[in-house]
Amino acid sequence: MQNMKRIEGGVCAAKGFRAGGIWCGIKASSHKRDVALIYSETACVSAAMFTANRVKSASVMVTQDHCMGGRIRAIIANSGNANACTGETGLAAARQMASLIADEFAIQERDVAVASTGVIGVPLPIAAIESEVSALADSLRADALGHESALEAIMTTDTRKKSGAVEIDIGGRSVRIGAMVKGSGMIHPNMATMLCFITTDAVIDQAALDASLKATVSVSFNRLTIDGDTSPNDTIIIMANGRAENPKIALVGEDFALFTSALRFLCIDLVRQMARDGEGATKLLTVTVVGALDEETAEVLAKSVASSNLVKTAVFGADANWGRVICAIGYAGVPFKLECVDIAFSSRAGGVSVCKNGQAIPFSEENAKRVLLEDEVEINIRLGDGIGSATVWSCDFSYDYVKINGDYRT
Repeated sequence: MQNMKRIEGGVCAAKGFRAGGIWCGIKASSHKRDVALIYSETACVSAAMFTANRVKSASVMVTQDHCMGGRIRAIIANSGNANACTGETGLAAARQMASLIADEFAIQERDVAVASTGVIGVPLPIAAIESEVSALADSLRADALGHESALEAIMTTDTRKKSGAVEIDIGGRSVRIGAMVKGSGMIHPNMATMLCFITTDAVIDQAALDASLKATVSVSFNRLTIDGDTSPNDTIIIMANGRAENPKIALVGEDFALFTSALRFLCIDLVRQMARDGEGATKLLTVTVVGALDEETAEVLAKSVASSNLVKTAVFGADANWGRVICAIGYAGVPFKLECVDIAFSSRAGGVSVCKNGQAIPFSEENAKRVLLEDEVEINIRLGDGIGSATVWSCDFSYDYVKINGDYRT
């Protein structure tokens, strides 16, 4: 996009937003920051999406209720404890988190979103947050340091900080969108497992913001898979405070298309960062299907390949075992013509075709190995059924994934 540039600052890049994070002692064994706060100096319109898992954390249940008004102005999030499967005690703790922030800033409790991530089934030590809420409020900053401290506070098994920000021109005014995301494991499409918080200073209609978020998630976070598991805590929230003073963005028109394109660009970049930081990952894996009956069919096929543990382990081992790819296509449950399937691997080291018309073709194993040893690998699948296409992001499956998750709780 010519009318867009990357900028620094994350969630603090947009005018009127502050962020911060502190250590409260949520998890006794950790001394990193564990509670984050994002706050808008002025009222916002908002939109949100949540996990499709029927098991939902207390924070998700409370925030779903609060987000129905489309007016979220502050987000408090903790790591180290999922506050899931904790009954009425967990719900009370989630509500109290919102109440603490509402009281601190003299705003409505329903204007506060709550998010949690960590171990399931352990009561949230809400007293630890309550005792430090003033310090949390004092940690707020309107610069990159505020963003960084908030981002650190929501990380769990993440090994990299994942965030971004972009700037576009709408009606002669500079509009900024910033974001942070956490997520490394327990990630699978259908509102992929993560916490993602997005801020923008755009003037935008709430219905337009909601439509833009839904359209973006469908081609970004819902096309991400790390390990096939969906958690009870998935939350994505976008807040728009209007400080850019641009002409109001409505549900249709060029400005809506421009805003949505910028949001999509930012979120796809976040998805790539998440896939690269998958638990135990050594490679970013991109699977693209073209020539399917339609986009939905292409997405199903790409997800099937990207989710295959056998494909992911082959990529880890730099083994051009295309038979695993074609098998994953075959059990995806959607129609395609086997006799029209072409498969190729590519990376910065070049490309290698391994299957033509659903059959083996001669290729250099040495060249294929060189292609697959890169830290970014693409699997490109061409069908002969139509014009549908889709891209899904994943990672390889290494020994370290088992090590990380074998003793995650203990």
